[in-house]
Amino acid sequence: MNDRADILGLKEIGDGLREGLSHFSRPSRAAAVFTKGPHDPIRVYDPLNLLRGHEPRLEELFLDSSAWRDAAPDIKDVHFFETFKDPEGKYHLTGLITLGGWSPSVFFQMWFTEHHPDMCCTGPTERWLEYAAGLLARNLAVDRSLNIGTSGYVLQEYATHAVRDHIVDQRNMHLGMDTGLRIFPTLDAILSISKTLEEGRWPRGCLAFVEPGMLPQIHFLARFPRQEQPSLENYKHVRKLLQSVEDSGRTLVAENVSIVGIADGPMPPYSLIADFRGGHGFVWLNEELVCSFSDGRFHSSTRKAVLVQVEEVLLESSIEAAHHYDLFRIISRIVDSAGERQHGCTLVIDPNLRPLKIPGQKMAAPLDLTKEAYLDLAKSLAKVDGALHIGGDLKLHKFACLLDGHARKTEDRSRGARFNSALRFTAEHPELMVVVVSSDRPVSVLQGGVELTAQCHWRPSTEWLEQPPLLADWIKAG
Repeated sequence: MNDRADILGLKEIGDGLREGLSHFSRPSRAAAVFTKGPHDPIRVYDPLNLLRGHEPRLEELFLDSSAWRDAAPDIKDVHFFETFKDPEGKYHLTGLITLGGWSPSVFFQMWFTEHHPDMCCTGPTERWLEYAAGLLARNLAVDRSLNIGTSGYVLQEYATHAVRDHIVDQRNMHLGMDTGLRIFPTLDAILSISKTLEEGRWPRGCLAFVEPGMLPQIHFLARFPRQEQPSLENYKHVRKLLQSVEDSGRTLVAENVSIVGIADGPMPPYSLIADFRGGHGFVWLNEELVCSFSDGRFHSSTRKAVLVQVEEVLLESSIEAAHHYDLFRIISRIVDSAGERQHGCTLVIDPNLRPLKIPGQKMAAPLDLTKEAYLDLAKSLAKVDGALHIGGDLKLHKFACLLDGHARKTEDRSRGARFNSALRFTAEHPELMVVVVSSDRPVSVLQGGVELTAQCHWRPSTEWLEQPPLLADWIKAG
């Protein structure tokens, strides 16, 4: 890849992939290993050091072994791009999603990105990587001037297509190629309905999109005559009909263009189900959670708080090891409840044998949070202004607690009083951990005046405008 246009094309695809995945998931990086010709040495494109730490495995897979090269098909038989099959997961790198393939213009390429812990499933992201690899193969096979500036934009806005490609692949694999449900219009309808208010309220309830030939398998409570079936394109009407299945075990059933009726019981295999939950929702395929949606876009997130840092702090704390699991479960349940109810809250986790004296509302006796009734009460008390004071003994000692401390240079005025109060408080009580849940879902874990959950903002290096280095040289340089 000596031609500067080829290098710019690689960078454009890498940047578009990174930006698109960062909107679909959390902030993401992208990297690739590739070789242009069947006998060329393998090179690496990794502008944000995604692959650093994986050097031994990369050396074992791509330098010490030629299995990837030997497994290549006859390039003459590859019309455009053929996906690399890895059924045993030998090319899987811990914490990463991987996909590659062969083509006449790029003999071999394999792309990598983060496997975030709150992903519904990896399928859409894998399809995204596959499309990026296919774009690179196409761009290097034709005059680059025809594609300058377009590939990156396409990859940035590929979310709906990635979800669609995953769903189509799964349905084709299990139902065959001759299926009648059109997926892209269905996904477009889901997003449009999710943005439609009815008397100021967001939609709730389940809407199932069923293969037309499988409708006889459904137990309908009410079915509409063919001539009077509401059109899916009338989003306002569909939103009104969703009220009939809200907070119930019933499901609104649709086929390609219209609402068929209202049913209960299970849906046929590989039906697509949109579960509307107010301001957000989820897309299911045959009991597989494919993605979530909110703000008119699809996302990879399960919308569950990622509390990895909480686990790490508990393991290093003086709290009894036997209490770690129960305490983590208690924190998770309260945080998830706050997220579902869309209110902020603060939890102070105190490992001291004698809990710290914090101004707040005392009770005649601490509440044992291992008991479901008291845990449910704690979820409700979390809505009251102030923090919950939870001890290492798994008990709620106070609620409506006031947290304060001296001003810190690391404060962030954009984060609000709840976050900055916790920052000050933990700076003066480093043995404590504070979990802050914002009303718009972000969860922060603080200890010692530091936010443990702070996210990095990746900034690509300009040095990658030059020839990507050989993998062997890159490993030695690391």
